[in-house]
Amino acid sequence: MSDLSHLDASGAAQMVDVSDKIVSAREAVAEGFIAITPQVMAAIRAGDIKKGDVLGTARIAGIMAAKRTSDLIPLCHPLPITGVSVDFAYRESGIRVETRVRTSGRTGVEMEALTAASMALLTIYDMAKALDKGMAIGPVRLLAKSGGKSGDWVGPPTDTDTP
Repeated sequence: MSDLSHLDASGAAQMVDVSDKIVSAREAVAEGFIAITPQVMAAIRAGDIKKGDVLGTARIAGIMAAKRTSDLIPLCHPLPITGVSVDFAYRESGIRVETRVRTSGRTGVEMEALTAASMALLTIYDMAKALDKGMAIGPVRLLAKSGGKSGDWVGPPTDTDTP
């Protein structure tokens, strides 16, 4: 019925069989942005958010999310994650997150990197929403991936200082 990899001959959803793929080192890098007011940024920097250490908590949330991606996204393979980093940078109008996920396996970690970035940003929102419910998340995007049959890919440069 379809040449789509996640559909069988009758059109039913299926998990792609990757058992014939070669195990290789794989890495994916994603980024995201949350636009926040100067007041919220100052409170995060000063550690004045009542819920605690915003970026520390968001880092842990991103790492946990990468590890649990297959529980969150249907048809994703559970992967033996070998490394996750979640880094933040203050920008003029908000905070940028960059995630890097690594594995040695038969399928890539793009979804894990994107999930980590998304969850880190959602955690920042959750922890600071008492100060500003108008924060905006996005864009979240894949920056690069390496390994596997399709090889390396690097996305176009972007201005990550704006949502």
